[in-house]
Amino acid sequence: MKLNVSIVTYHTDATELHTCLACLLGSTAVSRVDIIDNGREERLRQLAESYRTPRLTYTPADNRGYGAGNNISLRRSLEEKADYHLVMNSDVYFKPDTIEKCLAYMDTHPECGQLIPRTVFPDGSYQPVCHPLPSPMDLLKHRFLPRKFGRRWRDSYEMRDIRLTEPLNVPYHHGCFMLFRTQALRDVGLFDERFFMYPEDIDITRRVHERYETVYFPGAEIVHAHRADSRRNYRMLWIHASNMLRYFRKWGFVFDKKRRRANEALRRRIQKL
Repeated sequence: MKLNVSIVTYHTDATELHTCLACLLGSTAVSRVDIIDNGREERLRQLAESYRTPRLTYTPADNRGYGAGNNISLRRSLEEKADYHLVMNSDVYFKPDTIEKCLAYMDTHPECGQLIPRTVFPDGSYQPVCHPLPSPMDLLKHRFLPRKFGRRWRDSYEMRDIRLTEPLNVPYHHGCFMLFRTQALRDVGLFDERFFMYPEDIDITRRVHERYETVYFPGAEIVHAHRADSRRNYRMLWIHASNMLRYFRKWGFVFDKKRRRANEALRRRIQKL
């Protein structure tokens, strides 16, 4: 079994990246980790080379976006006929057996094309990383509605109102940790490079979801030091908004039959929990 990993960096903190790499290289299940550096920084090249292992590669790249960067590594995995590929953020870390638990689930569930484990903030509190497919109104409410208002809607959208103690097939996963079966990517394609940043995770998860299960897996846990840059930085907010417009132009603003069917199926699954 072969698992490759890609991490796209852009002026990434070296300590953060070191912590992430220690988790990955500490797992014997990981065949190779590709650092795709969209910032082309010498300090990160030197950091990668300091590990002195063929399991870690460094590739400088033009900054064409998060999905395009990961696609460089994903194409290598497809060419090598790797079984799995993990797309992961540098601000993620986990216990030594986390990767093995995730792979064990996917090995015994061939219908699973993509997986994200239970995710928590550094303080241990639950982090919502799976949702129904969003409408434009969902995203507006999630971004701008004060937390003291619309709590019931927010809890439902963030799936806080249910006990996620069993694996659940959910059509939208966050991009911080996306474990793919490479056959699924051969079937549906790689990241859509029209999206510079943000909705590429929604887009690829829903495409995989059409043909495979895309599973939230509470049997393993990761920590994600989520920065939510678009909430503090107006430039990042503009990038987020403009790319979401591209996403809805692709799939539909109001009339999105596939979104409606996927979300109705998710509601039925939740009712059975």
